[in-house]
Amino acid sequence: MNKVVSAFKRTMSTAAKTTLRPAAPFKLALVQLAVGADKATNLDRARAKILEAGTKGANVVVLPECFNSPYGTDYFPEYAEPLQGGPTTTMLSEAAKNAGVYLIGGSFPEKKGDKILNTLTAFDPQGKLIGVHHKVHLFDIDIPNKITFKESDILTAGDSLTHIDTSYGRIGLGICYDIRFPEMALVAARKGCVAMIYPGAFNMTTGPLHWELLQRARAVDNQMYVAACSPARDLEANYHAWGHSTVVDPKGVVLATCEEHETIVYASIDPAEVQSTRETIPLYNQRRFDIYGDVADTVQLDDQGNGTRKPDTKN
Repeated sequence: MNKVVSAFKRTMSTAAKTTLRPAAPFKLALVQLAVGADKATNLDRARAKILEAGTKGANVVVLPECFNSPYGTDYFPEYAEPLQGGPTTTMLSEAAKNAGVYLIGGSFPEKKGDKILNTLTAFDPQGKLIGVHHKVHLFDIDIPNKITFKESDILTAGDSLTHIDTSYGRIGLGICYDIRFPEMALVAARKGCVAMIYPGAFNMTTGPLHWELLQRARAVDNQMYVAACSPARDLEANYHAWGHSTVVDPKGVVLATCEEHETIVYASIDPAEVQSTRETIPLYNQRRFDIYGDVADTVQLDDQGNGTRKPDTKN
């Protein structure tokens, strides 16, 4: 019996370890940026904060959703610009290179033909573009007497998942409302990601209710790190962001957070914590795919880390 138990434990340990792709510890920085109406000022401020984070030892730096413009459907057309050659991605590429960091560049309204997308770009420490994520789930809600918002009036939804490979491991990316859909993080975890990172801009209604709860839920469900980076709150703006940029560990413990003002939140990310969590609570070996399906099995990744549904799994 002891031999059987021992063999079972070895099997569990091996299976847990093979789920996570090779990864190394790194220092994460979330820039909770004060965003105003002037795009050039926003870009200058973001550049300065990226460089500051780099000087403080950050290896991966994250900006918030819509960091180059006020958040709102009325602003997206005015602030939209092309993916390549515009002032926003030009600044991001240069700042990543100058700071020597991986940069998850928040998001900005991208002009693509006659469409506008909510677009996240990621760069390596040489300033090379290594990932592009278009917000998959658009923020269309109506909470009576609280808030009504419909991104789909202006924005076009993305059509793929996004994972980037770095020297610190594979990282899954989403934008704000994407965090409410657990399938994205589940696929990322089962495709080997050490963390799921969401630039976001929850408001004063959904923020207190769900901002931290959703991060902890995604972390516990998938036994991985989860981080969400918000703009700072501006009560003079039309849209009031919740703030509280946060990093959560694989056990669901909040490692680092803040209040609503402009700041940089730092946290140490250790892949060994992912491994130990998955070995002590071995969910990855206990799932019953004989009863229910594995959603990660329905997704294929291309060479750029973009995930789409496998053709033979479509209804």
